[in-house]
Amino acid sequence: MVRFKVRLHLRPSTQFSGTRYRIAARQNRWLLVEFLPVPAPVPGRATAQEELSSKQIWAALKQSVITHFGDTGWGAVGSSLTIKYFSPRTNMCIVRVARDPHKIAWASVTLMTAIDGRRYIPHVVHVSGTIKQAQLAAIRHNREIVARYRARAKLPAGYQDSYEEYLRASAQEIEALQD
Repeated sequence: MVRFKVRLHLRPSTQFSGTRYRIAARQNRWLLVEFLPVPAPVPGRATAQEELSSKQIWAALKQSVITHFGDTGWGAVGSSLTIKYFSPRTNMCIVRVARDPHKIAWASVTLMTAIDGRRYIPHVVHVSGTIKQAQLAAIRHNREIVARYRARAKLPAGYQDSYEEYLRASAQEIEALQD
């Protein structure tokens, strides 16, 4: 006789009187990813790069999962994979994926080389278990990116530029994300 163990994650609910159980909420992982563009190979020729979109990133990530992990990998990741936030200015996005196959998604992001024919180097900045921690890491990383831009331009510390408004707007947009 073959026995199967069925494990339900039930937690007591305090909402109702008596002992009632509810099924536990679905666990997710949140990947904060920065896409660093690779410059054109010919030094004298600069090409105008079109902005990325979250749809393009999702399609490239799907293709990466299928290429490196096959249909089984996509079956594990596909139902939970979403791009929750993308900033074309900083090329940063927040990806939500289920907890169990999150390493497949992480590896697929790392193994990506191009999005719609344009070469990028993906950099996984942060992995967290809650959207709040991903939001805080995204805001912190946005500030670091802007500080790098300002350092490259050699601007004084008190200088007011368009990045101040961008930081305010992006922080509000990131904080407004819902699970």
